[in-house]
Amino acid sequence: MTSATDPHPHTDTAASADRPPPAPTAATPDKAPRWSLPALLAILALAAVLYSWNLAGSSLNSFYSAAVLSGTQSWKAWFFGSLDAGNFLTVDKPPFALMVMGLSCRLFGFGTWQMMLPMILTALGTIWIVHASVRRVWGHVAATAAALVLALTPITVAINRDNNPDTLLVFLMAAGAALALRATRDGRLLPLLGSAACFGLAFNTKMLQGYIPLPVVFAVYLYAARPKLVKRITNLLLAGVVLAVSSFWWAAAVSLVPADDRPYIGGSTDGSAWNLIMGYNGLGRIFGGEGNGGGGGGGGGGFSGTAGLGRLFNDVLGGQISWLIPFAAIALAGGLVLCGRAPRTDMTRAALVMWGGWTGLHYLTFAMAEGTMHPYYTTALAPGIAALCGGGGVMLLRAFRADRRWAWVLPLGLAVTAVWAAVLLRRASGWNTWLWPAILVVMALAITGLLVFRSGGNGNRARLLAASLAAAVVASVAGPAAYAWSVPSGSGGGMGGTNPTAGPSTGGGGFGGGGGGRGGMPGGTGGGPGGTRQGGQNAEAPSGGQMMPGGGNGELPGGGQTGGGTPPEGTGENGTSGDTQNGPGGMTGGGGGMGGGMGGGASGELISYLKKHQDGATWLLAVSSSQSAAQLIMSSGEPVISMWGWSGSDQAMTLAKLKELVKAGRLHYIQLGGGMGGGPGGGSSLSTEVTEWVEKNGTAVKESEYSSNSTSSTSGSSGSSDSSGSSNSSNSSTVYRLDASDVG
Repeated sequence: MTSATDPHPHTDTAASADRPPPAPTAATPDKAPRWSLPALLAILALAAVLYSWNLAGSSLNSFYSAAVLSGTQSWKAWFFGSLDAGNFLTVDKPPFALMVMGLSCRLFGFGTWQMMLPMILTALGTIWIVHASVRRVWGHVAATAAALVLALTPITVAINRDNNPDTLLVFLMAAGAALALRATRDGRLLPLLGSAACFGLAFNTKMLQGYIPLPVVFAVYLYAARPKLVKRITNLLLAGVVLAVSSFWWAAAVSLVPADDRPYIGGSTDGSAWNLIMGYNGLGRIFGGEGNGGGGGGGGGGFSGTAGLGRLFNDVLGGQISWLIPFAAIALAGGLVLCGRAPRTDMTRAALVMWGGWTGLHYLTFAMAEGTMHPYYTTALAPGIAALCGGGGVMLLRAFRADRRWAWVLPLGLAVTAVWAAVLLRRASGWNTWLWPAILVVMALAITGLLVFRSGGNGNRARLLAASLAAAVVASVAGPAAYAWSVPSGSGGGMGGTNPTAGPSTGGGGFGGGGGGRGGMPGGTGGGPGGTRQGGQNAEAPSGGQMMPGGGNGELPGGGQTGGGTPPEGTGENGTSGDTQNGPGGMTGGGGGMGGGMGGGASGELISYLKKHQDGATWLLAVSSSQSAAQLIMSSGEPVISMWGWSGSDQAMTLAKLKELVKAGRLHYIQLGGGMGGGPGGGSSLSTEVTEWVEKNGTAVKESEYSSNSTSSTSGSSGSSDSSGSSNSSNSSTVYRLDASDVG
């Protein structure tokens, strides 16, 4: 017997927890209404526009762009995820996302569109997966609503236009959750094994972040799947084997290669993939340390505000992800109550727990993380929020119409959504000031219409009820839609490739700087729409964590650029001069005008000089940081060594290693100066040893040797120089030539 508030009539009998109920009777096929497929295609088309409009003019993350380029030049670099084609150092992530983009670029040529094509396709695939998963449980209306919410999530739009690995990560996790729900419903093993494989590939995309939903996936299958308990446990054990293999194949393969024959694993402290898993990309993200900053001192690496339960609603993250979190929470709670004492195998409750657990686990992880926490990480919440808004919202609507005791819940959820949207929009001073009053008015009218025409029926009352519901949906997504559209249209605070966000500046504190744009540095300016901010954020910033203050384009001291921000007029897509020589595939990096900031960087003239005098060396140059190396790789198309990695803490370059490379003729030029601090690149005994040896044995390259506008005696030098060519300025840099004869 079912009540009017049941989410659906249950066909399962009240079987014991350990005895599988009889197979469900054949149900009438869920015939799709005529509007369902066109609605989904329209949402996918809208998402495709948001993710790809003016993509060639966007700034991608040069760190990953350089690694993809290197992967097109060397299969070894493609496998290891090396920053440079000479395979000296890898990026600080596992390589699966780079592999996917690299294959696309090997097939179609290297460039922005070729690199981003698989990422855009996987982003659209995530919408399709969530739509299909929600439809199987709650129907077409719920699925359409979920797809729309996911497509318009602001931070999701921002990150899906970037070459960071999060887009692929979310796709794989969503596929894993959807397959686990199918395995729970059907009792089949194959979908469960497929789910495990997806989460394993997610691990090889961003390591432990790919495991965040796993506890709830495990719990839902163990409790709600149809087979007997022993069979469910056996199936989970088999899935665990698949998960282990699909997760650790790359790390195991790396470990089998002798250290001398593989690149140093970036982000690790000992050059091993296992250290990267447990440290920098593992517990270091939660507790800080391991190159992640934080460590109990306020946390978050400074990018997303102070760690705490309210973090996702603050000035930095609120406009990126929080618009519909209150409604999703109300829908989840209401849906679970409506499920009541349903049978163990009830799929409505299983789906609510799955997507609710997905959202809750991600929320707690990101809210409390004291390590590096970038705003774009929160895109991982979007599938869960979307599914709860669609599925849970439809359950609240059914209860709203069928039972007077529930007549207040849906209106309350909609009212809270509108009020919170107004709060978020009012934080963006001077940006679309008409929008928040319009949302409040439209939502008030919609709620009134829902209450007046609640009983529906036929004729005009049913049409007015439908119109009121449509108005409520429009008012709910208007705020996030405006933030989302600001990314491709350029109507907000801008978007940097190294830390993409949506919407306008909201003046938030810390490095996050606000809900949109690149975020300000301490002491930076928040600004309104189109406002500028000082400094720029970089993905996975160094411990201690900030980039050096500079222009709103993410410029480094001495004119070097991080590749983020809006390029000046007449420049390439990553903020470089349009006539930079030898930029690969139409994607330029930081060639022209780069000074010595961050211990690297070179003008176009110096790059030409280095290439002319490379003399068969594997690497064009060695610099202090991965940021500088990436820009130079993109500018020159040649391998460049990053001696100390992204955060300056990688001990990749030792004096013995440097001597070996110089003696073998594989490296002739080293650029010193402008170190990052906090590691070998910032004055450690290791960097001091290397620096002193290079200054003692190398020959400083005079600027007059390559520059037609020479103003100093040594290359890249912005301060005075002594007779040996060493600069006295902490922000200067000098290029030295070393040959085999210089090695004692």
